[in-house]
Amino acid sequence: MKAGVIGTGTMGKNHVRIYSELKDVDEVYAFDTDKENVKSMKEYGAIISDSMEELLERVDVVSICAPTKYHLDIAKTAVENGVHCMIEKPITSTTKEGEELLNLIEAKAVIVGVGHIERFNPIVGEIAKIVKNPLYVAIRRHNPASARITDSTVVEDLMIHDIDIIFNVLFSGDYEIYSAGNEDLSKVVIKFGASVVALSASRKASKKIREVYIEEEEFTVEGDFMNQEIYVYKKPERYDIEAERYTQENIIEKVLVNKVEPLKEELKTFIACVQKGEEFPITPVQALNNLRICEEIQRLNGM
Repeated sequence: MKAGVIGTGTMGKNHVRIYSELKDVDEVYAFDTDKENVKSMKEYGAIISDSMEELLERVDVVSICAPTKYHLDIAKTAVENGVHCMIEKPITSTTKEGEELLNLIEAKAVIVGVGHIERFNPIVGEIAKIVKNPLYVAIRRHNPASARITDSTVVEDLMIHDIDIIFNVLFSGDYEIYSAGNEDLSKVVIKFGASVVALSASRKASKKIREVYIEEEEFTVEGDFMNQEIYVYKKPERYDIEAERYTQENIIEKVLVNKVEPLKEELKTFIACVQKGEEFPITPVQALNNLRICEEIQRLNGM
């Protein structure tokens, strides 16, 4: 199979690297309008294309890693050429563009996935096995400012990962949403019946944080997306008072997690889905709904 990457910035470079490592990928092609930048992809054995059209004529699958404002036009061209697509999140700049793309995808026999990479973080699957009836969920995703992100707010840039997990892994059904924030900082509270979800995302932090905290009736779960670690805290066996101080004995379990590189798992899954003719786990419909919720939050934040 021949794979291509359009857009060779930080994320695109990682796509090129991983495709070059996959046994089911025979050749890797790369294209970027920045001719000097794309030349560096040769270190992974990539073949440099002179144009997007030339790349799409040669490949079976393509990763679209260009800035979000170009996603629609590139994806439309790829789909019309019968090339299977992995589109980096968010799927498009707006839900209107996303709906246009969905209509085209439905008319063509191609596999299209969207790169919500945290879905392939092994702690997400493990937490989904553990959690049955979450009463309270809090996810913090805070980051120092990044010069490479110029065309999206913190909601589509960072919080969208957690929106995907909340709406496609942990909860479903009707919800109420409340939010406050700006382009670089957002706090969101979502109610699913009696359950409460709190999401926060920032590009103003001096410390990088990727944490999830979940309370159920009988236990509490803490997870770290970066370290890929999960701890489960169970209700204390005994409550005591010693030296006029309240004490309790908790049971703490560290969950065994098979640590992996999420992007590699994502692209391996994408290639396997194309080979088998199966739908990618993160569908364009799910990705469009994630974007729709982002836009709802932006409206609440006055953006």
